[in-house]
Amino acid sequence: MRILGIETSCDETALSIIESDGGSSFSVLANTVLSQIDIHKEYGGVFPLIAKREHAKALTPLLLETLQKANLYVEKSSPSLAPQSLSNLFVQEPELIETFDSILLLEKPAIDAIAVTNGPGLEPALWVGINFAKALAELWNVPLYPINHMEGHIFASVLEKNAAGYTIPTFSFPALALLISGGHTELVHIEKFGAYTKIGETRDDAIGEAFDKVARLLGLAYPGGPKVSKLAAEARAEGLINARVEKLPRPMIHSQDLDFSFSGIKTAVLYMTQKLGDLSAEDKKAIAREFEDAVTEVLISKCKRALEETHAQTFIIGGGVSANTYIRAHMQTLCDERGVKAYIPERHLSTDNALMISITALLKVMHGVLPTQREHIRAQGRLALEEK
Repeated sequence: MRILGIETSCDETALSIIESDGGSSFSVLANTVLSQIDIHKEYGGVFPLIAKREHAKALTPLLLETLQKANLYVEKSSPSLAPQSLSNLFVQEPELIETFDSILLLEKPAIDAIAVTNGPGLEPALWVGINFAKALAELWNVPLYPINHMEGHIFASVLEKNAAGYTIPTFSFPALALLISGGHTELVHIEKFGAYTKIGETRDDAIGEAFDKVARLLGLAYPGGPKVSKLAAEARAEGLINARVEKLPRPMIHSQDLDFSFSGIKTAVLYMTQKLGDLSAEDKKAIAREFEDAVTEVLISKCKRALEETHAQTFIIGGGVSANTYIRAHMQTLCDERGVKAYIPERHLSTDNALMISITALLKVMHGVLPTQREHIRAQGRLALEEK
């Protein structure tokens, strides 16, 4: 079985094709990602309508590239006629209309199903991927699976490498997932596949958003989160002590719930930078270290409490911020101390990608979940993991 995955929830246009014999192991025939970071840098963040436009421009050429990498690209002697219904799908995406003719020149590839992110994310960007997926599903007459982006992050995190590709392991339930990214910070209790309950979330900024805001306060270019972590690591390596930098708050660390708040830490950094005035290189390193220490302590405290309350036997950490070396190390230590199996994704699978969308669809097939009728699939920018 071959599944094409499509991901356009934010600023990465991504496509993936996996092949499975029906079991939990699969090979990756192609996995392509086109980032828009350079385009959005001048805005200091992702601008939704620009992201939508760039996805629409990129999807067709990226699909052609992906099919070529998967050895599924075969040209026709004469082009197909586009179904009239495709014009309705592309009414909001003129860039797709301009390029889709290239796909009509191809023989139907050996694709058995298509999976596409339908939320959460930026709705204009999501709609481009959804309408593209609907058009392909109609043209090739294959089923279509809408996939929750956060569910994709969960299963990208548990993948284990094998000689042919990857295996989706059988892990123990109940499980706990910490999903940390630019737009999300949430704790999810997983009773079994498809049964999710959000038990904690941020009440304001997501942790990745807080990293990027602190980066801007330190004069670091977007995306600034990894740059903050780099400065923090340098401060630790140098044993840097800077009396000018005060201890930051750890909001909600002692609250009796599993929610988070990172806006206050960011505001405290703002006041500190205003008080200090011109920041030296040492000031920036010390602030970065104190900030990363603060958010990590909060994460560890909440995750420890969540593990105790849920009696989870498996702990899954996913999302872009899971690539943070300092947070990864502390999460692994927490799990080692509690005797809990930890799954932390390969760094290239922590950020948005289409492989996580393909494998989640594969799991749905394995569990007997039926595809969704195309006309019922819509973009849901605030789609919760519990929603079906």
